[in-house]
Order: sequence, then C-alpha cells, then structure tokens
Amino acid sequence: METNLVQLIDDFHSETKCRAYLEELRWPETIKCPRCQSEKISRIQERDQFDCDACRYQFSVTSGTIFHDTHLPLWKWFLAVYMMCEAKKSVSANQLKRTLGVAYQTAWYLCHRIRAAMDEAGPLNGIIEVDETYVGGHRHGRRGRGAAGKTPVAGMIERGGAVRMKPLSHVDAKSLLNFIENRLGKNVKMVITDELPSYNRVHKLAKHRRINHSKEYVRGDIHTNSIENVWSLLKRSLIGSYHKVSAKHLPAYVNEIGFRFNHRDNPYLFRDTMSQLLNHQNVRFDQLTADKTA
Repeated sequence: METNLVQLIDDFHSETKCRAYLEELRWPETIKCPRCQSEKISRIQERDQFDCDACRYQFSVTSGTIFHDTHLPLWKWFLAVYMMCEAKKSVSANQLKRTLGVAYQTAWYLCHRIRAAMDEAGPLNGIIEVDETYVGGHRHGRRGRGAAGKTPVAGMIERGGAVRMKPLSHVDAKSLLNFIENRLGKNVKMVITDELPSYNRVHKLAKHRRINHSKEYVRGDIHTNSIENVWSLLKRSLIGSYHKVSAKHLPAYVNEIGFRFNHRDNPYLFRDTMSQLLNHQNVRFDQLTADKTA
C-alpha cells in the first residue's frame, strides 16, 4: 500500500519490524538459502539469522544485499530511502546527516548505496526522443555545444514512458550511436533527434526524424520536448539539492533522478525501491572512493 511519513514511522520504528518487512519482500513465499536455494531453514532468534539445514550456511535477511554489513539501524535506512524517493529533487547528504543524526561520511555512503540500487536498464519502444545536455563545471566566453569543463549526458525517453540517461566522455557519432543502440527495443516506431551531425547515422538503427531547433521546436509529433523536460529536472536537482557534483559520481546521481522520474506515478515507490535494494549486491566504501583513472 501507499506509504507516507507518519505511517512509515509508525510501521517501522523498531529493528524487528524492519527485518520482518524485509523478509516479506525478499521471500514472499518461503525463506530460501541464498547459497543453495534450499527451503529447509532454521531460525536463530537471538542473532536475527537463519541456518540452512542443507549446506549449513548462516545468513540474515540483509546478507548479499545493499544492506550487507551495515552498522546503521534499519529504521534510518528506511527513512533515508523514503526521503530520497519522495523528494522531487532529492535530498543532499548534508540534509540526511542532519535528519538522521549521523556523520556526513555515513550519510554520503548511505546515499550512494541507495543510488547504486536505483540503476535501471531495459529497452525502450514506441516513439523515442534522444538528446544530450551538459552539466557541471563553469563555462566562460561564447555559448554553444562545446561546453568547456562540463560533462555531457546523453538521454533517450520513450514517449509517455521511461527515460535512460548516461554521462559520456564525448558526444561523437560512435558514442551516441552505441548509447542509442544498446537501449532500443524491438518495437521502436521512430527515433527523434535534433540536427546534431553526430546523429546522422541513427537511420541505420531505426526510422529517424529530426527537428531543426534554429527554425522550429515542434512539427506535429516531431519534437524533443519530453527529454528536454527531463534535462530541466536533472539540472534543477543538481543545482538545487547537490550544488556541485563531480564527473566521477555523476552517473550515480543521474541514475537516481532517472529512477525517480520513471516511477513518478508509482504509488508503491517506497516498497519497490526497497525491493531494488534487496536485489542489489553491496557496494563498499572503498569502491565508491577508488580512483577510477588509475
């Protein structure tokens, strides 16, 4: 059922209630061993764990999930997930730090683990709009696509459906075509782009229509207004909530914003996000802070 903040606090104010909820989500029918899938399980009450009678593996409801080895109370996880889901432009680590009463590093790590589970894939179909934008950095001098110091983000949206976004190192033809091809479904009716030359070969992937923004923004059904609305949301989130985002971590923030957009009409967003966390392996702090250029 739909969850609001008052109900969340009432339902999940104890560790026992949080674990019971996670068990119901992870094993809706019967508890299974994550190692051998056996259903012959014994419960170790005093340790909040289970023992597999088949392979003797001991595990908990959080084993092998994004919650694995967490030292943070589960009710604080629940509140953080709710806040990140319900805030249209999300919340910063500093805000979570103040709300949850934790250290900034704990809040930052918590946010990034939740974002990792918000990564969504899957093909798009129907009428698809494709565009690119630039975020971050500071540009001085003449305006234009060559946004010095900024990171390009490619995006494509299924008209009336989901969006897929990805930061790119370049917006050349090869990079954009790979981005589009990897996300096209089997029932694509049309791909709409602007006049950027990098889109010249999109017709090899699907029926392709273009809109010349120097002359017009809409020509019947030919427009990129849907993806441009997503760009507005993306930039308001990055500027309004996060203020500054590094290129290294930009994919995580893009994942979060795309996930929330895709589930904008989902009355069970909290429940479904918690399921995502249970189905995602843990992300260690050293993985998040590692130098990816090394």
